[in-house]
Amino acid sequence: MQRTFIGDLGKKIGEKVLINGWVSVRRDQGKMVFVDVRDMSGTVQGVVLPLSAAIGAAKEVTVESAVALEGVVNKRPEKNVVQRQNGDIELQIESIEIMSKAQVAPFDIATELHLDTYLDHLPLMLHTERTRNIFKMQSTILGAYRSSLRNQGFTEFMAPALVGADAEGGGAVFKLDYYNEYKAYLAVSPQFYKQIMVGAFERSCTIAKVFRAEKSATTRHLSEITQMDFEMGFIENEREPMRVLEQTIRDTVREVVGAHQDIFDYFKTATPLIPAEIPILTLQEAQQILGVPEESDLAPEDERNICGWAKEHKQSDFVFITRFPTAKRAFYTYEDPSEAPLSRGFDLLFRGLEINSGAQRIHDHDMLVARIKERGMDPQKYAYYLQAFKYGMPPHGGSSTGLERFTARMLEIQNVKEATAFPRDMTRIDSRLAEENDAA
Repeated sequence: MQRTFIGDLGKKIGEKVLINGWVSVRRDQGKMVFVDVRDMSGTVQGVVLPLSAAIGAAKEVTVESAVALEGVVNKRPEKNVVQRQNGDIELQIESIEIMSKAQVAPFDIATELHLDTYLDHLPLMLHTERTRNIFKMQSTILGAYRSSLRNQGFTEFMAPALVGADAEGGGAVFKLDYYNEYKAYLAVSPQFYKQIMVGAFERSCTIAKVFRAEKSATTRHLSEITQMDFEMGFIENEREPMRVLEQTIRDTVREVVGAHQDIFDYFKTATPLIPAEIPILTLQEAQQILGVPEESDLAPEDERNICGWAKEHKQSDFVFITRFPTAKRAFYTYEDPSEAPLSRGFDLLFRGLEINSGAQRIHDHDMLVARIKERGMDPQKYAYYLQAFKYGMPPHGGSSTGLERFTARMLEIQNVKEATAFPRDMTRIDSRLAEENDAA
């Protein structure tokens, strides 16, 4: 018999069907057994009657077992209809094949767990509705972000994860020993490569894995992250990439809300507020509003508070912060002489957390070499990157959005590691590193 997906059972009332899936719940009621079974398309309740040939297998099946079920799709009596997917039907199960019997879980996976326990058992926890909802939404975010950029004329490319020279000049890099006497690193950003691609396509974008050897044992940092990046040429100033970013965010939120209202409801989280224009504040303006000292950046508490102000006064869960000191931004960030010592960089905050950083970039070769020297770095190490600026690099700019942070704030999840399918930080690669050392 050909398999029927659970999401299509409503079209099969009165028919005998075969479904495959996992047992989410098993309930023994008297001589009957009820099971909730899920596949990638949804969930249905099934019942095994006392005289059914399947009753023996039903009493053996365990939660999370992979099964093949045959049975008849019946309409539920009106009084038994519930408001959920397939709430008006029930599968009367006639046969059960246990394709893979699950062991008994070490704890009730429906309960709230300590984060380390949750992550230690992630292969199991990915079976839960909460976790599946997170990554179902994340998949939509990724697709919508990519689609929006393509619709705005961007050409996607795959950026490398292995880089040479001195990465971007920062210290938080992972070094590799593979290349004998030559230095190599894991990329901290696809920045250089998307800038090079501007010279070829004018508008370039990439979804890239990047790596940061920083203190990542926090609620907002990871050692390995996914960045959604774009870069665009022939701009007048940073407001142009900001407008592209705003459109991309707007498109992404609209698609996510349209596809996943049920997930927002599950998390008891409101859909994001985006006004006709996302508010824009300079760093100085934000600090004045908050009444905090003027520093080179906003502290995490300041980010939360200025987002609270934007929601209350601008009905926006998003706010742009601009005009950061040039000395505190990446070396390629553009500074107009009339605006010194401030740069044309920007951050986008979402529900209390920076999810995006961007800027207009230096496009003049000699100016870029001078900035590299000013930062105490060797231009020769950047010779490959600098080639692009010798052959007609236009004024350009772009930005980078963290997929995991964006997902976490969409659902108001407090720890970004929960919005990461397989998180890596300074204490964990799959399992906790301390435990591995103890075992050794």
